[in-house]
Amino acid sequence: MLELSIALPVKAQNGGLFISRGMGSHPARKLTSWEVIFVEKGTLTIQEEENVFAVNAGESLVLWPQRHHVGVGDFPADLKFYWLHFDVTKEAHHGEWLTHLAIPQHVKVGDPQYMMSLFRQFLNEQENIQRSVALELALLLILQQIALGADHKTDTDDAGTALAWKAQQLIRTQFHLPLSTSALAKELHCNADYLGRVYRRVFRLTLTDAIHRQRVRAAEKLLISDARSLKEVAGLCGFSDVGYFRQIFRKHTGLTPAVWKRRYCKEHINSA
Repeated sequence: MLELSIALPVKAQNGGLFISRGMGSHPARKLTSWEVIFVEKGTLTIQEEENVFAVNAGESLVLWPQRHHVGVGDFPADLKFYWLHFDVTKEAHHGEWLTHLAIPQHVKVGDPQYMMSLFRQFLNEQENIQRSVALELALLLILQQIALGADHKTDTDDAGTALAWKAQQLIRTQFHLPLSTSALAKELHCNADYLGRVYRRVFRLTLTDAIHRQRVRAAEKLLISDARSLKEVAGLCGFSDVGYFRQIFRKHTGLTPAVWKRRYCKEHINSA
């Protein structure tokens, strides 16, 4: 499972949404940054060095820095895609970093609607006058979806995999509610042990860890952007006990909530 943390060596630059008018083509260029592209509609055909990629709707493409790339032919009239440029810090060698996180260059994304919402979130945050760490958070979630897409693609016809993805969607949308393996199994009308096994096979972590990670991600955003107390943040993220919230937050980020807030919030706000 791709381990996401704000401490990962990435720096978001800028992004946008391209909507074709049926004329023109992708320019020939060689960038110093990484670029991730996600096609919402149509097909984008682009060449990087000697490799040609036909990126269809619901697919992503990662273009590497210092590689020449150029569009093949004119833009189709129905083409619509998101793009985002980012850097990897000097502390991490580019190729080793990407390989370690298992980010495929061209893959079909498992949840296109969620992917589009992440790009829209990035573009909204980009409009803020003051730069926010939420840009990097959105970028990391986008990269996670690309990494998960590789696993999802290999098992699309498997009933267990489909069940695991349903559980993942419930975790993503209901993490703030009382949620457990048994509750998920009841919602999905299946055996709890079986659900736990297929989820672990697909996502390489337990359902309990998945719930905790989703809650911690939500807490990270609230701690950065809100002046709520620690008890309020814990409650909004599905934790009934503040002490347990601190324990799980530190397990997944390496920091206590208070240290996280001081480190990543531009304006430190004392909370109870």
